[in-house]
Amino acid sequence: KNTITTAAMLHLLKHRRFKKKQHNYFSTKPTSLPDNARVVVIGGGIIGNSVAYHLASKGWKNIVLLERDQITSGTTWHAAGLMVTFGSTSETSTRLRQYSRDLYQRLEKETGQSTGFKNVGFIELAANKDRLEEYRRVSAFNRKCGVDVHEISPQEVKALFPLCEVDDIEAGFYVKEDGRVNPVDVTVALSKGAQMKGVQIVQGVSVTGVTTEYGQVTGVNTSLGQTIQADYVVNCGGMWARQLGEQHGVNIPNQAAEHYYLITDKIDGVDPSWPVVEDPNSYTYIRPEGDGLMIGLFEAEAAAWNVNGIPNDFSYGELTPDWDRMAPFLEKAMGRVPVSLTAGVRNFFCGPESFTPDLAPIIGEAPELKNYFVAAGLNSIGILTGGGIGKLVAEWIVDGKSSYDITGMNIDRLHRYHSTPEYRSSRVIESLGKVYKCHYPSYANKTARGVKQTALHERLKVKGAYFSEVSGWEVPGWYSPEGIDPKIENYTWNKENWFPYWKREHDACREGVIVMDMSFMSKFYVEGKDAGKLLNRLSTANVNGDSGIITYTQWLNNDGKLEADLTVCKINDRKFMVVATDTMHRHVETWMKRHILDDDHVFISDVTGAVTQINVQGPKSRELLQKLTETDLSNEEFPFRTAREIVIGYAHVLCIRITYVGELGYELYVPTEQAVHVYDRIVKEGENFGLVHAGLKALGSLRMEKAYRDYGHDMDNTDTLLEVGLGFTCDFEKPDGFIGKEAVLKQKEGTLKKRLVQVLVEDPEAMMFHAEILYRNGKPVADIRAASYGHTLGGAVGLAMVEDEKKITKKYIREGNWEVEIADKKYTAKTSLTPLYNSNNSNIK
Repeated sequence: KNTITTAAMLHLLKHRRFKKKQHNYFSTKPTSLPDNARVVVIGGGIIGNSVAYHLASKGWKNIVLLERDQITSGTTWHAAGLMVTFGSTSETSTRLRQYSRDLYQRLEKETGQSTGFKNVGFIELAANKDRLEEYRRVSAFNRKCGVDVHEISPQEVKALFPLCEVDDIEAGFYVKEDGRVNPVDVTVALSKGAQMKGVQIVQGVSVTGVTTEYGQVTGVNTSLGQTIQADYVVNCGGMWARQLGEQHGVNIPNQAAEHYYLITDKIDGVDPSWPVVEDPNSYTYIRPEGDGLMIGLFEAEAAAWNVNGIPNDFSYGELTPDWDRMAPFLEKAMGRVPVSLTAGVRNFFCGPESFTPDLAPIIGEAPELKNYFVAAGLNSIGILTGGGIGKLVAEWIVDGKSSYDITGMNIDRLHRYHSTPEYRSSRVIESLGKVYKCHYPSYANKTARGVKQTALHERLKVKGAYFSEVSGWEVPGWYSPEGIDPKIENYTWNKENWFPYWKREHDACREGVIVMDMSFMSKFYVEGKDAGKLLNRLSTANVNGDSGIITYTQWLNNDGKLEADLTVCKINDRKFMVVATDTMHRHVETWMKRHILDDDHVFISDVTGAVTQINVQGPKSRELLQKLTETDLSNEEFPFRTAREIVIGYAHVLCIRITYVGELGYELYVPTEQAVHVYDRIVKEGENFGLVHAGLKALGSLRMEKAYRDYGHDMDNTDTLLEVGLGFTCDFEKPDGFIGKEAVLKQKEGTLKKRLVQVLVEDPEAMMFHAEILYRNGKPVADIRAASYGHTLGGAVGLAMVEDEKKITKKYIREGNWEVEIADKKYTAKTSLTPLYNSNNSNIK
């Protein structure tokens, strides 16, 4: 093999001089600004132009796009231009990619402007067994979504890209219809299309701030000193989005990082029709660029850029490369095409790209400011999802909702701590690197940890907790036995070293008693004389009955689709407690606040950190707790759903008899300053009952055996109440009804052809995590939305939303031959509309 030393390469690169290119597609002379607009879009990159185009496509008029310099001058101009539909196990992301690819192919006919789309194909390389496992799982899901991906041999990879080294390759995953585009041309086409539909695009004018009134955006201030009144504002400011948002308290925690690619000199034999090749194991994507190659990098550890703020005048900018840091990654990447190591170098480019804390886009209406929408933080997939993102945002604004599952990208999932400089600078190092890491299901972020610790953290650490990050909280995933370090020895797609520890915790809950720290759950006090009226209007169930009762309920929108899944505890006539999953914290809080009527007397307090939640669950939980309190916990005096204050030691504790694991159990809500005291009492007494500490993995497996739902994971905003099997929560007779009632009643009259089912794989060695494909009689009918391992049931268990032309009934389930595809292999499975574990709930009561 031909090689070049690191020193020689750095010498070559350091002494090349590159001419910076600028692009001027429209006049930069500002036209006169209108006094008002229906929507002002901020930012002229691909996202801003796509949003403007799609708003106009939906028939809206009086739309203005403001760009501080020239369109594409931020980061769009230097994007690599990959147009790839393969690779995601998110249905939303896959649909956005597919729509974008289709849009880019038809824009030229519509606008006369080429997008540079070339369907040269795309190949993902699997360079080891774990990558092969991952991409086989991804391929099955992508095929179900309509991506025509094929597994090909190393020899077939070589035939398609002759310069590629394939000796160490397990397989390639080929999508013939994918390819690449010209990012600038795509953006210009969208811009022209928007203007043809009546959008006014103004370059050379910055937005310096927004105007607000009563918590709602009312317009924008501009660098010309003029204010444009607007009904809606959409912040598509790219890496500037955070700075603009923070002026008015809008939290947009994206952070720029260095991003690199190399352009070689001419290489004999390069054919521009060769496919794009991606090799995550070598940190690289490679494609023809002119008569040479583009070799792009997503290194394992990135470098943040300008944490304290992006310069407002940064346009068509290049950064000085960090030679020493990048050389090892560059040599590894170039090794995939060995001839590149001896070819000349035309350009070694470094430019900024912005990334988010969880590698998901930041999309949606800001919880802090009504009618202020954000579309930013695209994590280097702005081009390949840009068309779809514009459609999604426009749909959300015009229709008031999205037809996509937006739970994983909604801006309201993010918290203020995400925006602190230290957090952003720490996490972005890992975020960029995760793009090309093998996505093991048990992997937990390593950077920006310790943000939130519960009052019990140090106690649980001593007990052998392996901590995972849950919405910033340090939460035990599982516990190692005494004398064994809590660590994952090797990441795999199979059973890892901690599997038996997890089983012990699961079995203890089914047979004995466990204690679990659930303090990360979102908790709110809702108080005032109209608190019950507000919550009853939002809730499908009647939550405003007798005091001292907890109620499981859902919140719907007017279409009868889900907005939240939670419990409401009525403490007294003027005080309620709402408890929701951690990921829906700000969504639930915002939903409540935005439904308070002008004359309502209601106050909402976030008490998540002020109240520690300790769960004691299992058949022996009553016996244990009865030893700690004088309150009668018998079935007669303390029945299921009871919520009552009890005394444990020196503490007054709200004790609620409820379960999320399918056994007799209690949730204890303790003032945080007394949490350690109460915990110590439980643990000491628990010695007499074989008390076992349990983590989130046990919670997941226990709840999955009971088919308990989790909003944002196995159900989302595209599902109706009846489709997820929660119609039993509805009280259609309560006064004033509930939001979505009419839609639920209407669907009850029809036929359900989409239903959430429980799935159990019969082979005890198979593992499900997410996105595996469910077959009925050889036909794919669903993908697994969430899964765990059912230690009691004896196999992997999950939940899947089955969709079929036929009515989905118990007979449909019974008469089907069911299989699950896991990494290219099909396993016999059992499905059910009712819980496979203790379906009559006798254990709970």
